[in-house]
Formats: sequence, C-alpha cells, structure tokens
Amino acid sequence: MPSLQETRAVVTLAPAKPTGLADLGVPLVDTTMVKKGRAHEFPQLLTDGAIGRRFQDLRVIGIKTDEAGVVSAKFFIQFEVFGDNTAAPTNGVGFEAALFAGAEQLGALLSSSSLFLPYASFWYPNRFVFEVPVADFDRAERLEFIAKPEEVRIV
Repeated sequence: MPSLQETRAVVTLAPAKPTGLADLGVPLVDTTMVKKGRAHEFPQLLTDGAIGRRFQDLRVIGIKTDEAGVVSAKFFIQFEVFGDNTAAPTNGVGFEAALFAGAEQLGALLSSSSLFLPYASFWYPNRFVFEVPVADFDRAERLEFIAKPEEVRIV
C-alpha cells in the first residue's frame, strides 16, 4: 500500500491586530493579544516522490484573552487539504504541530488524530484549536506543522 512521507511546514508568528476573529467567537477585551502566521501551499509526497496530498492556506492564529476573569491562550490551526488521487484511511493519523521560541520547542506537541478528508480529489477545510500555557503563547515565534506519514489508497 502506498505511504505518505512526513512533511513539515514552518509558519512564522507575528503580533497582529485583533481583527477578523468574529467567526472564532473570541471575547475581545482591552488586553486581548493576537499572533498570526500563514503558509500558502505545500505538498505531502508519497514514498515514490509523487504528490499524494496537498495543503493550502495554512493559517495559524494565536489568541490570549480574558474570559470571565480567566486569562487563556489558544492556537487555531486552519487549512484546506486535498487528497491528490489518494484516499485517506478510515482512521487517519492526522498531524502534529510544535511551537518554538528560537531553537527551543515550547511545551508538548499539539496533536490531532485525523483530518477531515472524506474523499479523494477534493479540497476540504479543516480547523483545530489547542489551548497552550500563557507563557508559551508569549514566547512563541513560530509553529512547525507536521503532516504525519500514513498509508493511503490510490484512486
């Protein structure tokens, strides 16, 4: 059975204005802080070198805000994924992401066990949210997105 190779994309995070967050339901207060970053498009190759999956418009939005007197930090990871003539297994492996400050990895890996990719040859939007320690939000400079290897079926 063909397998996808591990693929990594780096997203640089920069301070941003707290605009365009309405669809995330963010409680906007005077102390709300936002970090954003984006990677436009990258393929995930099969072990034979052919493209097996495509990712596009990978957006990372970090938000530190106060809700009901509790300060929290969350990172939203959003992207579209396309099964490039490959069908994902029923129980896919998903992705991992790591936050970095310089060369230092902050905290544990952020992990999702599956992607929303029900059929091959079609773009599907995906959105995930991860809560992180406030100190990690404050120090985060980049996020490394890791599309994990997995077996797929050729369509």
